Amino acid sequence: MARQLISSGSTFEQEIGYSRAVVDGDWIFVSGTTGFDYSKMSISDDLVEQAEQCFKNIQQALNEAGASLADIVRVTYVLPDTADFQKCWPTFRKYLGQIRPAAMMISAGLSDPRMRIEIQATARRNSGA
Repeated sequence: MARQLISSGSTFEQEIGYSRAVVDGDWIFVSGTTGFDYSKMSISDDLVEQAEQCFKNIQQALNEAGASLADIVRVTYVLPDTADFQKCWPTFRKYLGQIRPAAMMISAGLSDPRMRIEIQATARRNSGA
């Protein structure tokens, strides 16, 4: 299977030079995804709304790759403020609670101060999750 590049239509992808996701065989590597609604290029001020939008964006990329959230095997959360991590747990459980991928949280600055969370995911199609 040829390598497939997936775009969300975000202006960031073109400006910076990356893909929303890269499919290589059965593996899908979803880039760090923020809470931007790419159709409007807008972002909520609310942390939980941003986390929800991150998963919607990730789900869109996975769907385009012929996969779903159930195929996620690893996820990395990046938050500038460690105190915000626990506030996102209900959202993480909502989308990944049954899947239970390997996970890691990192506290680090993000490229835009409006961004309060970024989520990166790795999936494997037909992982049987």
